[in-house]
Amino acid sequence: QVQLVESGGGLVQAGGSLRLACAASGRPFSRYFMAWFRQAPGKEREMIANINWSGSNTYYADSVKGRFTISRDNAKNTVYLQMNSLKPEDTAVYYCAALGLVRTYWGQGTQVTVSS
Repeated sequence: QVQLVESGGGLVQAGGSLRLACAASGRPFSRYFMAWFRQAPGKEREMIANINWSGSNTYYADSVKGRFTISRDNAKNTVYLQMNSLKPEDTAVYYCAALGLVRTYWGQGTQVTVSS
């Protein structure tokens, strides 16, 4: 399997910033579309961003567009999520995922808490 490990979560004040990182191993990282999901308490997991193999094309959910930026460094086998202007409603467990043609591989998740 592809193994994914997230880091960078924590507690921040509203209006602050965090950068999440997801390090991948096990399979050729550069061949995968990568994505970030989040799941808030009592809500469904939602995709908030994804990026193609080269980093030339990205997608953002309306809820984070203009505030979050997804990027990848294939040489480091790492995908990032830069989160700016954070709001309390951004509080969730954030997961990275490798979107293969056969299946999706998931990281363990990292908690992001935004205080008012």
